[in-house]
Amino acid sequence: MSAGRRPRLVRTGALLLVLLLVGAATLRFLPGSPWHSDAAAGIVGGDGGQAGTPGPGPEPTPTSTLRPLPFQATGVDLDLDGWYAWSVLDRRTGELTGSPNMAETSTTASMIKAWVVADQLRRTDRAGERPSDSELHDLSLIIRESNNELTHELWDTLGGTDSITRLIRTCELTDSSASDDTFWSRTRLSARDTARLGGCIADGTAAGPRWTKWLLEEMRQVHGLGDFGIRDAFPAAQRAGIAIKNGWVERTERDGEDEIHVNCLAVADEWTMGVMLRYPKDLGYEYGMAGCEKITEALLAD
Repeated sequence: MSAGRRPRLVRTGALLLVLLLVGAATLRFLPGSPWHSDAAAGIVGGDGGQAGTPGPGPEPTPTSTLRPLPFQATGVDLDLDGWYAWSVLDRRTGELTGSPNMAETSTTASMIKAWVVADQLRRTDRAGERPSDSELHDLSLIIRESNNELTHELWDTLGGTDSITRLIRTCELTDSSASDDTFWSRTRLSARDTARLGGCIADGTAAGPRWTKWLLEEMRQVHGLGDFGIRDAFPAAQRAGIAIKNGWVERTERDGEDEIHVNCLAVADEWTMGVMLRYPKDLGYEYGMAGCEKITEALLAD
């Protein structure tokens, strides 16, 4: 064989091999061919699916029905003197329910300390710092024992009413406002914004992800005069898991109110709740403290 014919034979053989491969690949796409492949043709599902489009899949599993919250009553009609409002936030759905006046505001007293501590923890963490053991001890006293002196110092550190401006923005409150006289206890929240504050703490927004668990545990350890209200309406076995922060204060004629304000915040795994009361001061603090519990009891399912 001459040297000139050998390259031509090689080229011819290579061309025949290419034609055979192309032909075999084409047969895979021809319906009825023994080499036909649905997957190669881009057809998924053998019951009418279009090329490149998934055919009908299995029936979707129905979304599990959420179990009802323990609050089943649609309203309360209690023989309580003065004014009261309540609201419940379903943490799973974001749904808010409450009394017709749940958007009306009242002064928070010590209940706002839950936010003040959360604000400090979040800002410290964002600055890349960690509170010292001494600072954490002071924050714990503010939550567990409602220490006013330490709250005053922290309030000044946070810029006073600037902290409430951050609260309204951070927790997306709609009804609330800082006090005109810059004092933390006169911050005005509504019952539904109180429930929103609870949700903001529970989901990690208020204190930040690093310190939320710590803050909620401190709120579960509230004791002494501040331990009353919403969680007392629940069976003893459930109370330990409910975080709270309450507030109570007497407003005098100098304040233009001459009454007592009592407020209750509770945070549980699936819900948060806010209750607020105002009534004549001659009824005493215990009247409002018991009122938070009575309103909660009236809302609980039988």
